[in-house]
Amino acid sequence: MRVVIADDNLIVRDGLAAILREAGVVVAAQVGTADDLLVEVERRRPDVAIVDIRMPPTHTDEGLRAAHDIRARHPDIGILILSEFVEVGTVNRLITQSAEGLGYLLKDRVIDLEDFVATLERVAGGGSALDPKVLAELFSNAPAEDPLGALTQRERQVLALVAEGRTNRGIAERMVITEGSVRKYVTSIFGKLGLPAGEADHRRVLSVLAYLRH
Repeated sequence: MRVVIADDNLIVRDGLAAILREAGVVVAAQVGTADDLLVEVERRRPDVAIVDIRMPPTHTDEGLRAAHDIRARHPDIGILILSEFVEVGTVNRLITQSAEGLGYLLKDRVIDLEDFVATLERVAGGGSALDPKVLAELFSNAPAEDPLGALTQRERQVLALVAEGRTNRGIAERMVITEGSVRKYVTSIFGKLGLPAGEADHRRVLSVLAYLRH
C-alpha cells in the first residue's frame, strides 16, 4: 500500500511516516502544503492520501479543498482526513461526492498502529472509516425529522459501528452479541434504508452514506 502524507507539522509528518514504514506501508511522499500534496498525488498516484484539514497559508481549509480536488480527479484514491478537530461540515462536504474511500480520524485518538493500518487498508479498498467522536457529533446534529427514524436504537448502534469501518465480527465483539445477530441487524438496516440487493460491501458503504447525509 502506498500513501502520501500532507501535514504542515514536521514532527507529526515525520513521525507518522516512520511508524507507517515500520508497518510495511510505502510512504511515497511527505509534504507540508496542499499545493505540494496535489503535485505529489499526480506524480505518485498513491492508494491513500493522508490529509490534515488546516494547512498553509491560511490554516483554514486548504487540506479539505485539496481532498475535494483529489476525489474529483482520482476517485480511486482513498482520502483519510487526520485532524485535531471534529468538523462536521467537513465530513458533509466530502460525502456530497461519495462516502467510498473516505476516512476521518482524530489525531489524538490514533493509538494503535495495527488499527490505523487496517483503517488505511479499508479506505484504500473503497470502504469508509470514521472516528466514533465524529459520528457522535454527526448524530447530535441530526435534523428533527430524521430519515433514519425507522431504525431501532440497536440498529443505530450497529450502523454507527459499520460507519467506523468495523466488520461483522468486530461489531459482534464490541456489542457482545453473535455474528449471526449482527448479520440480522445489518440486513434489517439495508431493508429499512431501501438499499438494493447486491454486493454486501457496497451496500455497507451506501448505508454509511445514508447515515452521514442525515
